[in-house]
Amino acid sequence: MSKTNAVLVTGGAGFIGSHMVLRLLQEGYTVYTLDNMYNADRRVFDRILKLAPESSKRLHVHTVDMRDPSGLACVFAAAEAIGDDIAAVIHFAGHKAVGESMANPMLYYTNNMVGSVNLIEAMVDAGVSKIVFSSSCTVYGQQDELPITEACSLGPQSPYGRTKYMVEEMLRDVAAAHDEWRVTSLRYFNPCGAHESGELGEDPQGAPMNLVPIVSQVALGTRDKVMVFGSDYNTHDGTAVRDYIHISDLIDGHLAALRELDSRPADEPRAKAFNLGTGTPVSVLDVINAMKAATGKEIAYELADRRPGDVEAAYADPAAAATGLGWRAEKTIADMCADSWRWWTSNPAGYATVKDEAAAPTPVDA
Repeated sequence: MSKTNAVLVTGGAGFIGSHMVLRLLQEGYTVYTLDNMYNADRRVFDRILKLAPESSKRLHVHTVDMRDPSGLACVFAAAEAIGDDIAAVIHFAGHKAVGESMANPMLYYTNNMVGSVNLIEAMVDAGVSKIVFSSSCTVYGQQDELPITEACSLGPQSPYGRTKYMVEEMLRDVAAAHDEWRVTSLRYFNPCGAHESGELGEDPQGAPMNLVPIVSQVALGTRDKVMVFGSDYNTHDGTAVRDYIHISDLIDGHLAALRELDSRPADEPRAKAFNLGTGTPVSVLDVINAMKAATGKEIAYELADRRPGDVEAAYADPAAAATGLGWRAEKTIADMCADSWRWWTSNPAGYATVKDEAAAPTPVDA
């Protein structure tokens, strides 16, 4: 039986993972996804197939918790059984909120760390040796020198950031021990925006924890105000500064990283890390003002105390990704807010929003 190269996407029903699944299908890949649906909606796959209707036979959806080693093994076995060769993994799955990780650190250590250990072991057992890891700028902690380069010291200040750092280190150690392994960790900054179609976007199950969905909900009228945590930072307006990156740019970066794994020369490091960001510092109030411009609506906010674990400023120097991956972000915070607004106005209830048109049935493997 001839084999087809496939990519496994963990966390494939999530905000970033779902956009990655769509892009891979559009690029002709066979895609296996796994997700425990903790903070996701299975209906996202109906939207994906609406945008890529010819891809239904190349999409394999598995409901699996990565803390379950047997469930992970079954995904690799299912691919092997039908002649698909999972050639690489893109690893998104994990909890991802700084504040929540401070309040419930063991949730993060158990889910993010144990799940990643199980994934690595399953990859070794299945002979899969290429992985793109969804890391985070939180591995850097507070940096005195900005913008942040990959050479900066690592000092995460939250359990969330520490899980990302430790998974990076695990992958680096595995690559050092196995000649055939190739690893890329992508330390990205603050993803936001939505698919240009308005069909895919950020749909947190419960209260959103990221700024742009919160600001969008205030503009929609489903939330009273934005809580701005910290107004006495040493920034241009006193609020925390971040580097926001459009989801489409982020997905382009992952695709570039996946392709670089295939072409990496043997004399280059087996494990690499790249920042994915625009390099443009944007404050909380800048985001609020950009959303005002995108929506034409007033957005109420309240200044509050700083939150434990938050850093004052974090924005990238993306030069290494430009050189090493041939990638550069193109979209602005105005683009991000405009696309987010299109998503929220088209889908005020997220993926639970009822659409008139019928969707293709989601393929279900497990």
